[in-house]
Amino acid sequence: MDNAEGAARALMEARSNAARIPRLPEGLAPADPEGGYAIQKVHRKLLGEKLGRQIGWKIGCTNPTAQAHIGIDEPFYGGVFEKMAQASPATFAASGLFMTVIEAEIGFRLKDDLPAAAAPYDPDSVADAIDYAMPCIEIVDSRYDDWTTIGAPHIIADNGSHGAWVHGAPVADWRDHDLSEIEVLLTCNGETVREGNGFAVMGNPINPLTWLANVRAVYAREGLKAGDYISTGTTIDVYPAKAGDVLKADFGPLGAVELTIV
Repeated sequence: MDNAEGAARALMEARSNAARIPRLPEGLAPADPEGGYAIQKVHRKLLGEKLGRQIGWKIGCTNPTAQAHIGIDEPFYGGVFEKMAQASPATFAASGLFMTVIEAEIGFRLKDDLPAAAAPYDPDSVADAIDYAMPCIEIVDSRYDDWTTIGAPHIIADNGSHGAWVHGAPVADWRDHDLSEIEVLLTCNGETVREGNGFAVMGNPINPLTWLANVRAVYAREGLKAGDYISTGTTIDVYPAKAGDVLKADFGPLGAVELTIV
């Protein structure tokens, strides 16, 4: 068993035992983001055996403040799996997660491949590959005692701290809207708890999607596939939800997405 597999299995054991760990064991811990992605690749394979096929990607840390907080100078990504993805209105059990931190995100579904061989991509070429946009909520989860201080390589190894994903209805005419100006409102049990906008996501949600297409081409030697769903990063400050909360993220012209945590 190599180090990446050992680390991935340690993360899976924490998930199976519903017991957090302080960090990955000495000798298995990633020293840099590249090491984190090597672990994540194995981790995603193991997750797929339990959570069904991978249907797309989440992008995290898409603003400078968040990047500085965990010591990284670019976003990171993780996989999204079919058994932890639901259409709105959705219900997830808090008991199946270590934490239920809420992010309101703008997502996309691709209609065309973005192959590694065609990189580098720019926002225009990436936009041409999009089938539709959609409003989303990501539930952030972590296998670590303190995910805010563990550092980027550990977060990347832990599938980018992804827990679950909820998507709203497709928006085919998304190009009619300036995504950087989309205003986002998150309510919890009917009360406004967070406000944000599309500009918070690297200036425009197309930008992190372009980053993902290029980084997957350069570092993973793989591109993105037609049919992939991409959640592009939070438009709001994260919100710590709990069991019993009913959440709604309203994206104005892009519609809304609802989540109940039981």
